[in-house]
Amino acid sequence: MVLKRAKKIRLLLMDVDGVLTDGRIYLQSLPDGAATEMKVFSAYDGAGLKLARAGGLRTGVITGRESAATARRAKEVDMEFVYQGRGKKLPAYGEILRAAKLKDEEVAYIGDDLPDLPVMARVGLAIAVANAVPEVKRAAQYVTKCPGGAGAAREVVELLLKCQGKWTAAVKNSCA
Repeated sequence: MVLKRAKKIRLLLMDVDGVLTDGRIYLQSLPDGAATEMKVFSAYDGAGLKLARAGGLRTGVITGRESAATARRAKEVDMEFVYQGRGKKLPAYGEILRAAKLKDEEVAYIGDDLPDLPVMARVGLAIAVANAVPEVKRAAQYVTKCPGGAGAAREVVELLLKCQGKWTAAVKNSCA
């Protein structure tokens, strides 16, 4: 069932905190009373997202928080869709579907927490990271072996590209 769904995927969307990061948000107090945010992203996920692009998969994020670190990381890995500050993710998902000219069954989504459930209920392949909350794991057709922030996105990219017979070419294209 997962393999059949994976073959149809043209767009991989995901949450950020808990999927591309381990879910922790670091806030550094500054002398003027302000705070600066820091997020930690996996190099493996970054390489995987670049492989996705090399294999013809479109990528993007829908996240409830606004973050300069997220915007920068998305640019570094050539994400096409970056929707931040979207506590309710379903409207953003609808906008992306229209812009991408795709159907639900052509989209996969990686989530970890309750705000991800409405999108997961719509997509062709719903994926939970290994450390997702139980409700998200139950809603998923696939649960990663890797936790969020530690290679889960790369694991999904590899699964999708291998199911579609594009893995070898993507590796060759990204390493050339």
